[in-house]
Amino acid sequence: MIRVRLAPQNPDAKLGDYEEARRRFSWSDIESAFTWKRTGKLNMVQEAVDRHAADPLKRDRPALVFDRAARSQSFSFTELSVLSRRWANLLRATGLKSGDRLVVLLPLCPDIYFAMAACARLGVIFCPLFTSLPPTELKDRILNASPKGILTLPDYLEQLQPEALQTTPVVLLDQGPLPGLYSGERLVPDILQQMDERVRTRWLPPEAPLYLLYTSGSSGPPKGVVHAHGDMAGHLATARTVLDLGEGSVFWADCEPAWVTGTVYGAYAPWLCAATTIVQAAPFSEATWYHTLEKHRVSVWYTTPATLQRLMEAGPDLVRRYDLSHLKHICTVGERLPPESFFWAREHLGLSPHDTWWMTETGMICLANFPFLAIKPGALGKPVPGVEAAVVDEQGDPLPPMSMGELALRPGWPAMMRGIWRDEIRYRTYFHERGWFLTGDMAIADDEGYFFHQGRMDDLIKVGVQLVGPYEIEQALCRHPAVSEAAVIAKADKPGVPLIKAYITCNRGIVPSRRLNREIRALAESGLSPGIHIRELVFVESLPKTLSGKILRRALRALDLGLPAGDPTRLKDV
Repeated sequence: MIRVRLAPQNPDAKLGDYEEARRRFSWSDIESAFTWKRTGKLNMVQEAVDRHAADPLKRDRPALVFDRAARSQSFSFTELSVLSRRWANLLRATGLKSGDRLVVLLPLCPDIYFAMAACARLGVIFCPLFTSLPPTELKDRILNASPKGILTLPDYLEQLQPEALQTTPVVLLDQGPLPGLYSGERLVPDILQQMDERVRTRWLPPEAPLYLLYTSGSSGPPKGVVHAHGDMAGHLATARTVLDLGEGSVFWADCEPAWVTGTVYGAYAPWLCAATTIVQAAPFSEATWYHTLEKHRVSVWYTTPATLQRLMEAGPDLVRRYDLSHLKHICTVGERLPPESFFWAREHLGLSPHDTWWMTETGMICLANFPFLAIKPGALGKPVPGVEAAVVDEQGDPLPPMSMGELALRPGWPAMMRGIWRDEIRYRTYFHERGWFLTGDMAIADDEGYFFHQGRMDDLIKVGVQLVGPYEIEQALCRHPAVSEAAVIAKADKPGVPLIKAYITCNRGIVPSRRLNREIRALAESGLSPGIHIRELVFVESLPKTLSGKILRRALRALDLGLPAGDPTRLKDV
């Protein structure tokens, strides 16, 4: 665990600001920024879009800038408000009402964001899905959501298994021609041009569902997580304190709305701050990402460690071709930020990436490296004001510093999930009898209150009486200069003596061999506690990951048992 301390990004900040901010913080103060606090009329679209569209100083500011194939489209808060009203009338005209679900299966396009705002306006539950999911997984999610409508394209509709839409009466096609597969097919452009921009926004209680997102399944079968309009207090607070967003900020979260980061911080949170959100629809390339940062003069960038890793692998020469002087703040999410990526970005991008931690279930950032706090590379940071976090044992008792246990949060923050769709029993498993919300993540907290991620609870490896997180072993493996990435799993051997199996990807130009296999294991074990032995090491071309970059160790366990892994990895055993 690296214990290096770096100065805050803001040199004028004081380290005492954090404790003072926690002491003075209250969610009621955050809520006072919303119009519903005065009017009693609550809806996410009112606070994120309409109030800015009604403000002469903000209405013409760009709310959404969409970029694809070197062509940009910009939509002001006024335009976003008008278009979302027309979309709301479209949804209402096709029979959708408050409480209904709209599944959105589209590649990145502006219409996703118009539909997102329209759903909020009517109280319809927005449910985006990744277009890259295989037909079987799409079917399972759609059947579970039981939507009133689906918004998609003809190509995706034709790939769906017919039984997926057996309870979905409305099929909205964003482009033609209509395939003629379902009786409820409607062509959006034909309907939209007939829609009026006048529509009544539905006022809702804070707990009214806003969106339904299905987890990636990194820790088990996908589940539908329900979030509400009242989440906006958490979105606004973390956008300000963690992402450092304000009016006029140009913000880019380089992900799509089917991942919770794309819904919360790719749309709602920046709009609540009257900031501009950038959407880049082109496939990833290092040059495209640098060009996007330069072209749109991005001031705050929310990305993943996996993206920084790819930029790092492209080398420092490429980044020097671009003007990134407008970039003031970088945050990461999705997996733990490796120290080597941190230091590379600090040297070549000129900014220290600030790692953050949260889950689909938490609905907002809960641990963060704040702009006004010193950074310990490898740390997730500290709890955001208004959130209480601890590392607890199996009895729910907080553990002393430097003890590994389960990361737990005290319920009470406004963006906590409101349920698991149609699975109340599974929802209850998140809560410990002593009042904690259990995250399923392993962590260590040091004596200064910084948290360090150690993997998932179901990835724990027991060596004698000692519990070891996979991250410790994986970091030891990555010490070898030939290793690019590593993942480890435990196989059944005999009680207290696990058989640890490692999967390794090599850096470019490295040829796997038996000798290299022995070298990597020997170097790794020299830095581990006695009794920890890596019995098997397999070279692979890639590691199975979620779309947010998290390693799917359960897929590796499935591969090891000869079972379908869901994400095929080409293995090369030497």
